[in-house]
Order: sequence, then structure tokens, then C-alpha cells
Amino acid sequence: MESRAILNADGHAEQPAPPDDARILGIESSCDETAAAVVAGGQTILSSVVASQVDIHRKYGGVVPELASREHLRQIVPVVREALGQASVALPDVSAVAVTRGPGLVGSLLVGVTYGKVLAMALGKPLIPVNHLEGHVHAVLLEAHAARRQPDLPAICLIVSGGHTILYRVIGESTKVVANHSNGRDSIQVFHYARIGGTRDDAAGEAYDKVAKMLALGYPGGPIIDQLASFGDPRAVRFGETKMRGNVHDFSFSGIKTAVFYHLRKHAELHAEIAARAEALARGEKKADALKPLCSKATLDLVASFQRAVVGDLVRRTMSAAEEYKSRSVLVSGGVAANRELRASFEEVAKREGVEVYFPSRALSTDNAAMIAAAAYPRYLAGEAADATLNAEANLPLA
Repeated sequence: MESRAILNADGHAEQPAPPDDARILGIESSCDETAAAVVAGGQTILSSVVASQVDIHRKYGGVVPELASREHLRQIVPVVREALGQASVALPDVSAVAVTRGPGLVGSLLVGVTYGKVLAMALGKPLIPVNHLEGHVHAVLLEAHAARRQPDLPAICLIVSGGHTILYRVIGESTKVVANHSNGRDSIQVFHYARIGGTRDDAAGEAYDKVAKMLALGYPGGPIIDQLASFGDPRAVRFGETKMRGNVHDFSFSGIKTAVFYHLRKHAELHAEIAARAEALARGEKKADALKPLCSKATLDLVASFQRAVVGDLVRRTMSAAEEYKSRSVLVSGGVAANRELRASFEEVAKREGVEVYFPSRALSTDNAAMIAAAAYPRYLAGEAADATLNAEANLPLA
């Protein structure tokens, strides 16, 4: 995706130069979090509010699309109001409205897109559509800037979550933007993306959720497995390394998930404790410290071994791509990027291979609207905007 200035027939910008400290209201509703944020200058988070639906979907072991859409309808107005209030920004003072256009659940996306369109139209402000996946890239760049550690580009980016496991090359370049010349800025950094690999079946986060469901560990599975894995032996259960035909940068996690299923079928002695944990979950005991006493050493070893297999595959393929494309920077984003073992493994391997690895904070790893507002900023500077025909795209590609 590429940002461009919108010029008139004389080659000049149609609109006056936007301010460098523009305050963009971001709205994110691609799955099961209703989020709004205000970001100034594409770099400073003035507010970030997220209303989670985890408790609604927990009893189903996954996101129910219709319930998610209904909850977005209920939450979006108060969430936007809270984000504006925390930022001390009035609606008329917002420079632009950015919305997640896709990919995601179409019903959920439509809530955010429709609300964003109406809001932008009422305010007379630009409406900037953002790809959710590009948002995750900018979650890393946003905090890298705050830490004054800008990654060298081109970089390899792994986006890993409950719905996505994809590898991209992130290519940045400066492009002249006439609209900003009067602000002393005659170029901005724009980003291009090349998809080099992705999962052929389950996303990594989806595999975590499904294994957690088999073991009666609750939903979402990633955080609880990450916590319990530290008590087990990651070498106790052997999972074979996944071999990929064709594109070696692709992922597959269905085999690991199936291996856990057959392991449980083989070890019937684990079924009683699974039932006990299911009862505990029904009583509302969903935290690791409540479930750990109901986990035998064999279960803790299985959990640790499963996590080691998934993390190992993610790190190995990402670093292999970095080596092939001679990238000195690796960006890791998405909900699974909050996983402690994944972070530690990436940092260990990257240090050994002389590569810089960048993560967003755990708060910005999961879906949020600050990353949407940050991704919209270069497009705002370039004069990009959508009109009232903007629609949600459930399968919107990034590249």
C-alpha cells in the first residue's frame, strides 16, 4: 500500500498543508475489541481505550461473530467519548478520523466503518481507511520512535495473533509531498509491503486457543498457556519440526494441534483432571494460580512442550527470512507478540545473529486504535481520504 499526495491539474495540492501535530482519532473494531484512540503527530499517544469482549466469548471458547457485532454497537459511542475525554480533545478539534477497513469479521468491521464515516461527514474531516495488518506494523514503529530506536528498513515483520500468522517485508522510502512544503516538510516516509509467507491452516493464536480448549484451560488460551508453561519441562513431549513443501516461509500449526489431541487420547489418565478444570472454569476460576493446582506434572510438561514447538517454529522461520533477505531488523507484532517465551527466544536468537528485534508493548500488541491512528498519519499528510462509498473488506490484503 502506498501513500500519495492528491494534486490538482496544476500539480499543486488540493488542500492546505496539514499540521505536523495533527490529532487523529482512530477507531478499531475488526474482531472482538472495541477501541478508540487519539494520536498526535503520528507518534504521541494522547489516549487509548479498549473495551474487551473476552468475558462474553469465553464460554464459547472463541469469538462468536454475531455477538461481537452487537457488542461493538453497544460500546463504540462510549469508547470514542472516553478516548476524546482522556486526550482532552473536543470532536471539532480532531484533524481526521481513521477507521479499520479490514481484514476482520465483516459485521464487526461495519460497525467501526459506518460510525467513522458518519462522524467524519458530520465534522467535515478527512476519513482515512487503514488496513488492520498495517496497524500492527505501526504499533511497533510507534513505540520504537518513543524509545528513539528506529529500525533499519527494509525489515522483516511477523504479525502473529489469533487470526493471523504472516511474514512481510516492510520497505520504507521518502516520497515528495507537495502538500507539506509550507510546513518545512517536503517528504514523508511511506511504506510498502511484500508478503513472503503465512499460515496454511491455523494461525498460531488459534492453535493456542484450540489446545487450551482441549485441556480445559479457558479462553483466550495464549496467556494461560504462557503462564503455565514456565512450570513444565519443554523437552518432555517431542513435537516434530514442521516441514513445508513449496514456500519455506509458510507456517502450519494444525499438525501440532493434532499431535496434542492424539497425546490426550493416548494418555487417558489425564481426562479426570481435564474434567476437574472444566468444573473450575464453570465456577469462574479462570486464572493460572487457580488452575495450576489442578494440573499434573504431565499436563504442565505438555503445555510447555507445545509452547516451545510453536515459538520455535515462529522464530526459526522469521529469522530464516531475515537471513535470506539480508534484513538487519525484525518486527514482531500481534496478540501473540505479548508471549514471554516468544519475546525471550527472539531476543536470544537475534542477539546471536546480530539482528535488532522490535516489539510493541504488551498493551499495543493486541488490537487497539492507537496503531490505526498512527498508520493513518502518513496518509493524512499525503492528502489521502475516502468518501462515503467506503465499505468494510473482510479479506482485505496488505500485499
